[in-house]
Amino acid sequence: MHDLIFQFIDSCVPLLLELQTELTKRPAVSPDSGGRGELDKCEFLESWLRSHGIEQLERYDAPDSRASGGIRPNLLATPWGGDDTLSGGDDTLPGAEDGGRLWIMSHLDVVPPGEASLWESDPWQLVERQSGTGPGGKVLGRHIIGRGVEDNQQGLCSSVLAALALKSAGARPRRAVKLLFAADEENGSAYGIAWLVDRHPDLFRANDMALIPDGGDDTGASIEIAEKNLIWARFTTKGKQTHGSRPDQGANAFLAASELAVALYRGLSEKFSARDPLFEPDYSTFQPTKKEANVPNINTIPGEDVFCMDMRVLPRYPVNEVLAEVDRIKAGIEAAHGVTISYDTPQCIESRPTSAQAPLVGALSRCIGEVYGVKTRPIGIGGGTVGAYLRNKGIDSAVWCRIDETAHQPNEYALIDNILGDAKVMALLMCSP
Repeated sequence: MHDLIFQFIDSCVPLLLELQTELTKRPAVSPDSGGRGELDKCEFLESWLRSHGIEQLERYDAPDSRASGGIRPNLLATPWGGDDTLSGGDDTLPGAEDGGRLWIMSHLDVVPPGEASLWESDPWQLVERQSGTGPGGKVLGRHIIGRGVEDNQQGLCSSVLAALALKSAGARPRRAVKLLFAADEENGSAYGIAWLVDRHPDLFRANDMALIPDGGDDTGASIEIAEKNLIWARFTTKGKQTHGSRPDQGANAFLAASELAVALYRGLSEKFSARDPLFEPDYSTFQPTKKEANVPNINTIPGEDVFCMDMRVLPRYPVNEVLAEVDRIKAGIEAAHGVTISYDTPQCIESRPTSAQAPLVGALSRCIGEVYGVKTRPIGIGGGTVGAYLRNKGIDSAVWCRIDETAHQPNEYALIDNILGDAKVMALLMCSP
């Protein structure tokens, strides 16, 4: 049976090119980045899946007045049917009696192309090449170029090909399978998985498992099972504006904010100093980042100043402990400089790790070994993924695919062999107990 499945996937290159071409020509850029959202791309994919025999499709549209149609669509496909979760139906697939399903979740949205002059072709038109040279002089085999072809259309297409391969071979997975094509991953998932978890919590079950093909390495060996807790903080310092020659008559908000940035960097790094070899770097990071403009001229002491910090904290440290230390350091700066400091957190996500011994991780590792012949290793990352939202629901989640990591770069590309190979891994995973 595996031979039939793999043969079908290997024969799917024309189908793959067709799907990637049509997806690429439909920019799905968030309104936050100047786009109109995912609706056109979602509607095409919905129609394409139905025409290829995946007919049980459900839409979960998050309202967003800025986007095309006023919505940010999330598309759910159930390739084998028989799971009418929201209507109270029962799974009928073998091995699904306990209600646990396998989710494979990719995202519809892409980032803008960036600087046009850095692209060798139109980023919204797929280009196929038989060979080439990648970053660092890497020799490439057959590959495709275009915005989104790797991030995240590689994972999307692989999941679809895996399902079509099993259906073509007459195979049925050991558990119910859900393919989720989500919105808004590139800008925080407020209209995607975060919205689904909040507004449709019954969609997910604690004993589900999820593969997120949206990160990895060029060998396929890395299985991401944990993320650092993420805190984005924006600090607003208010003092008293005055002439540059009379600091005694004011309170320099920029000076206080600068001291706060250094104090947070040093104090938080010292207090939360543990190391964990699962992650790279293996420690928590507290970095001042964005600095907003204050006064326009040199000889005015600013009365208000704004800066931001990006904090990636090892999961052993709860977010509330970090924020309590932020408050303590902030209070000291306020007292020393006679200013008031407030802050908000545009993102604040605490993530529960997936165990390296979880059944999902073991099954995925075996499937990767069979297809790619590599020994896998569990890793943690500092970046945030949609996996955090599912893990916090108690759903074991792994982020994995085999990629060259050209996401967000000019001339983004995906290797045909990686797309087909990942589809084979996903097909085997669908068949795993």
